[in-house]
This record gives sequence, C-alpha cells and structure tokens, in this order.
Amino acid sequence: MTRIKLQKMAGNAINDYVKTYFSQFEPDLQEMLIDKGALKSFEPGDMLMQTGQNMRSIVLIVAGRVKLYREGDDGDEFFMYYLQPGGACALSMICAARQETSQVMAKAVETTKVLTIPISLMDTLMKQYKSWYYFVLETYRARFEELLFVIDNIAFKNMDERLEFYLAKQHKDLKTSSLFVTHGEIANDLNSSREVISRLLKKMEQRGDVVLHRNYIEYLK
Repeated sequence: MTRIKLQKMAGNAINDYVKTYFSQFEPDLQEMLIDKGALKSFEPGDMLMQTGQNMRSIVLIVAGRVKLYREGDDGDEFFMYYLQPGGACALSMICAARQETSQVMAKAVETTKVLTIPISLMDTLMKQYKSWYYFVLETYRARFEELLFVIDNIAFKNMDERLEFYLAKQHKDLKTSSLFVTHGEIANDLNSSREVISRLLKKMEQRGDVVLHRNYIEYLK
C-alpha cells in the first residue's frame, strides 16, 4: 500500500473520530483538528505518559481506554481514573501549556487510539473557539470530580463498599455487564490485596450481585 493511500486512510479515520466523539465542536474547529491532528495507536500495557515526561501534545481519546495513576517510590500504583473515547487528559493540557513535566502515568488497558494535537495550538484554540474553551473547563471539572470520588472512597468507605462502587462505575462507563478485569487489577486500583478482593467478590457472588467467570466478572446489579 502506498504512503499516499495510508495517509488518506488515516485522514479518513481522524475525520470519523472527530465527527463521532467531538460533534459539539464548531465545524471550523473540527476541520482544524482533522488537519493538524495525528492518530496514534497503543496496545494494552503501552505507556502513553510517564512521570517526568515533557508533554508536547494535547491527547484526545478516540478509541479504547486509558488508566491514569500515580506510582509510588516502591512501585505501587495509586489509581486515579480512566479515560474513555471522547475524553481528554486534563493533566496533559496543564503540563503542556505550562511546559511542565508529567506527575502521573497513563497506560492503555485495551487497544487504544488517541488524537494528538500540537500544544502550540492551545492558545489559538482557547481564544478562537468557545466550544474548545468549554470543553477544557468541562474536562478539568470531570477529572476533579473523579479525584474527589477516589478520595471519598478511600477516606469514608469500607473496602466492600468501594468494590461495589468500582464495579458499578465500570458497568456504567463501559456499558456492559461483562467486565474483563482481573482480581489483581481491581486490587491495584483500590489499593488493596488480591486476596481481600477475591474474598469480597466471592461474597458478592453468593448474594447474586456478580458471577465470577474464568476471564471476566459478570455484573448483575
């Protein structure tokens, strides 16, 4: 396949993603994103962002799912939130705009595609397009609320309540009852141990809230 054909296919894909997930943007803004954006693909486990990395692009999620977390000195992960298609990494916007390095890590948890926009366009986008301005504000607000949710769960809820909220949110965000997440991954996200999570999941199964399969959890509530 020729380079021109590949570029045309990539352009068509970007056009489809922008029209699908960012339909709230003005037509001129959509055209700018299609023209200036670059599509990047990541496989499960690939890192999109690492601690100390200089951010040179705004990252818009157009397919898959991305996990944002902090990594401790001992290598433990502190789960912050997930990013879904149509979302953006607020921290990438902040770090890139202020020319600061990232303080968090972002990892693809499934096959993921992102649209990267040169950070040099940030001022232009903020000044010329109201829909972009409100999108940035909404992104900050949504990420802040998700962080408050995490803090509230840690500070005020028991682990069984945190687990139930976690599974309910996965079910709501992914719009599926089949949650392909391991007990170990849940334990990492909730800062617990695999043994504790497995025991609590077994109790939920006994109550009829979930069915534990070999490779996934079926959420029934």
